[in-house]
Amino acid sequence: MTTPISRYPVPALTDLPADIRERIEQVQAKAGFVPNVFLALAHRPAEFRAFLAYHDALLLKEDSGLSKGEREMIVVATSGANHCLYCVVAHGAILRVYEKKPLVADQVAINHHKADITPRQKAMLDFALKVTQASHEIGEADFDALRAHGFNDEDIWDIAGISAFFGLSNRMANVMSLRPNDEFYLMGRVPREKGKSA
Repeated sequence: MTTPISRYPVPALTDLPADIRERIEQVQAKAGFVPNVFLALAHRPAEFRAFLAYHDALLLKEDSGLSKGEREMIVVATSGANHCLYCVVAHGAILRVYEKKPLVADQVAINHHKADITPRQKAMLDFALKVTQASHEIGEADFDALRAHGFNDEDIWDIAGISAFFGLSNRMANVMSLRPNDEFYLMGRVPREKGKSA
């Protein structure tokens, strides 16, 4: 008996609109499997498109002062605070791959102050977690603390945007009982098989 990936219906690829099916097939070709989030979100095509458009705007933008690894650190730290198994596991895998550090995702998910990351990154995650847990308390001192580490106001917007977006993602994943793919657990921990890309 296999555990369902979501408590909601998961459509067959052949039943999906062409643009969504094409996006899923692109991800499958790159990763070697289809992350369950794509299949679960495809249950509601309009929201699938909107979700991925904002995801891509935040995480794939070229002109950010945050590295790809730092953006994933934000996802993992805030998802840990929100108790989102799917996002900690899936984005933890991506973080390990980007940073080439097999231990970093576990450290960041539990206590970033004990993680093997830079003081700049710890300050970034302090702010991300404040956005996640106490955004009403954010004031000029929080901006000053980040500026002292070289972040500009657009970088701070990016940190806040990623934190807030994954607040939505975490909560929906929890409501759906979204199950992480087994493939994520070893990504970035063991050498990849030849012929597969990250």
